[in-house]
Amino acid sequence: MNLPNKLTVFRIFLVPVLVLVWLFPYADFGIVFKVLEVGNITISVQNLILLGIFAVASFTDFLDGNIARKRNMITTFGKFADPIADKLLVNTCLIIMGYKGMIPIVPVIVMLARDTIVDCCRMIAANKGVVVAAGFMGKLKTVLQMFAIIFVLLNNLPCELINVPLDDFLVWCATFVSAMSGYSYFYKLKDYIFESY
Repeated sequence: MNLPNKLTVFRIFLVPVLVLVWLFPYADFGIVFKVLEVGNITISVQNLILLGIFAVASFTDFLDGNIARKRNMITTFGKFADPIADKLLVNTCLIIMGYKGMIPIVPVIVMLARDTIVDCCRMIAANKGVVVAAGFMGKLKTVLQMFAIIFVLLNNLPCELINVPLDDFLVWCATFVSAMSGYSYFYKLKDYIFESY
């Protein structure tokens, strides 16, 4: 297994670690996280730990792709596992944030539905021998999702200090771009989807 693939597997491994840190029943064991204050905004040390794990995982996403392309180390496993690792990481965070009420549930449903529909469209196209590469909108969607997660974990700091709800804006922007990129995939592949036998 080459280095890019190892980084992808490491990113997948970090997902259950993230879930454990997020959902572990700390109160049952008498564990209380310190809370930091920045102006009139508070942020839990737990959120900073989660942010660190998420940042490391996100960086491996950037790193494995660059290494694979520059060193000509692209593999079938990498093509298969890399997008799965990305979706596991981002969608896990979105689901937990929706569950905990950190973000509205509607964006979570829209973004998960989009991923499901796009994956189905790509599978249908693949059965016809057509490979659809990730487009600009899909990549933009992922970037917006990652920044949205970061700002939600930071309780919208530093923008909250000047009353700019950047976290909410990024969540809804990611939702809109996600829906548009899903429609784009569907439109490109509609002839294969509705093809008669």
